[in-house]
Amino acid sequence: MNNIVTQRFVKCIKQLKEDGTIRSMRQFALEVSYLPQSLSEILKERRDVTIELLRKSVERYKMNPVYIYTGEGPLFMTEEGHKNFRVLTVVTSASDDEKIVHVPAPAHAGYASQLNNPVFIQDLPSFSLPDYKYKVGTHRSFDVAGDGMEPTLFEGDKVVCSFLEPTLWETAIKDNFVYVIVTQADVLIKRVFNHLKEDKQLEIYADNTFYSAYRIGLGDIREIWYVRAKISPFLPSPQNISNLIKEEMLTMKKVMGEQSRMIQEMQTMMSSMNDRM
Repeated sequence: MNNIVTQRFVKCIKQLKEDGTIRSMRQFALEVSYLPQSLSEILKERRDVTIELLRKSVERYKMNPVYIYTGEGPLFMTEEGHKNFRVLTVVTSASDDEKIVHVPAPAHAGYASQLNNPVFIQDLPSFSLPDYKYKVGTHRSFDVAGDGMEPTLFEGDKVVCSFLEPTLWETAIKDNFVYVIVTQADVLIKRVFNHLKEDKQLEIYADNTFYSAYRIGLGDIREIWYVRAKISPFLPSPQNISNLIKEEMLTMKKVMGEQSRMIQEMQTMMSSMNDRM
């Protein structure tokens, strides 16, 4: 068994049996409409748990997806947590590996309003990355739109993110880190300061100082994704950077020259006026 998620899943099943919630592993398999022989292969460390089996186990036995995917929190959800839990729509490959769903800029508004529509999510483009950290948990990528996060992120960049379970928002959101905040109407890629515990709000900052900070209430937030990496379509060479700096310096020199000329003209005009007086 290579998958840590599978190990946590098996631990949950064994706990169910110890607690007397299930009489046998066969009963568990039948309750979630899974072949007992296939479940036996998982328990014997010969195969990994599937996304569909996890989904059914969460719904039927209240297994805590936060624990299963991150190792944090209790093995099982409370009644209240289970009632508020919403299963994310995921896209899998032919080998049942979860893929990264990409949300392009034109689909941002649609994504915010269609979160509960599996057809919309499944119609979005999807891809895979070789790094193991993208094989565990649910990930999305989003296009960066606008200049709000310059110079950290530029329009056309893509950010790759991991899903942050709502039960962890209050404690896991780190100040001054970049997150994707999905609201009722839009997708925001911003730097965040966490005030959920005291004010039930997030403070949103843009790296571009032209834009002012503002706050979003907890009730307006639908999803939060932690930005783990960016994919940029443009990588400037040192020569290009040098040319950009030279161009900026020439522009500044020109502006300063124009300002100096205007000051001299104003001084000449004032001297002329004084002479007349």
